[in-house]
Amino acid sequence: MKTVDVVIPVYKPDEKTKKLIARLHRQSYPVQRIILINTERSCFEEYFGGTGFLEQYGDLLIRHITAEEFDHGGTRRYGVSLSDADYFICMTDDAVPVDERLVEELLKPLLAGKAAASYARQLAGKEATVSERYSRYFNYPAKAVIKSKEDIPAMGIKTFFCSNVCAAYDRKVYERAGGFEPHMIFNEDMVNARHFLDLGEKIAYVPTARVLHFHRYTNLQQLKRNFDLGVSQAQFPEVFGGISSSSEGVRMMRRMAAYLLKTGQPLQIPGMIINSGFKYAGYQLGKHYRQLPKRLIPRLTMNPGYWRWQGRKSEEGTYNY
Repeated sequence: MKTVDVVIPVYKPDEKTKKLIARLHRQSYPVQRIILINTERSCFEEYFGGTGFLEQYGDLLIRHITAEEFDHGGTRRYGVSLSDADYFICMTDDAVPVDERLVEELLKPLLAGKAAASYARQLAGKEATVSERYSRYFNYPAKAVIKSKEDIPAMGIKTFFCSNVCAAYDRKVYERAGGFEPHMIFNEDMVNARHFLDLGEKIAYVPTARVLHFHRYTNLQQLKRNFDLGVSQAQFPEVFGGISSSSEGVRMMRRMAAYLLKTGQPLQIPGMIINSGFKYAGYQLGKHYRQLPKRLIPRLTMNPGYWRWQGRKSEEGTYNY
């Protein structure tokens, strides 16, 4: 049987993190090792200390890093370097498997040689807002798909969409592709997926592999998230250049408005439009971050530690904003 490890960056663990770890131990396809890369030891020990929860599992590998060391690409790259499995799955610490078949379903296209990477369907919980539930429905439909580089003209940026909320990778192809970028503010999953496609490999979306995952972002938090998204696209023109992602946002907004009208919720539309405006503003600011005053950037980002690192590299003469 091919081996599989799960790599999970952790920050301020909570009940979702405990559920995630427990359910990974009940999978129909066994996980060899769960690798936790935790940011800030004090929060981790405060939550798990004295509970005996982690001690009941002998397959956990835990490493601690500081907030300044965390990086969307580098932290996952580090976690993968601690694995020797044939396949690995990257997850976030707030994604909870719906059932015991998550790993089995996610690995099916990889084991069958149909794809080199796959990602799971995300479902929003009852606590999610209407717009959050619809965005999950829009981005993670019930129909499976296998994507290749040839699909880019028709699918655009959706071709290399591969969310690390829950995604599996063939280790050998990952190494051929160069691995996760060591320094990324956001979008490390899509950049890595594009590298897979450029090698002639395929990416599978597996809706039968399901996790519960959603956010309750304020408008300002959404702006900051999309700012980081825009920055990542500006920094990798070889990946995103000439491929529009804003058109996907417009398409989702129109469909969401139609859905709200159809379901008798027209009063939700103004809030949805305002939220979309914050998303778009953040995205455009991020795309043009090089033209912004440096002092403004820490107020616009969700990842201030990333910019502190950039500032240090700039002072050393090896990196510029």
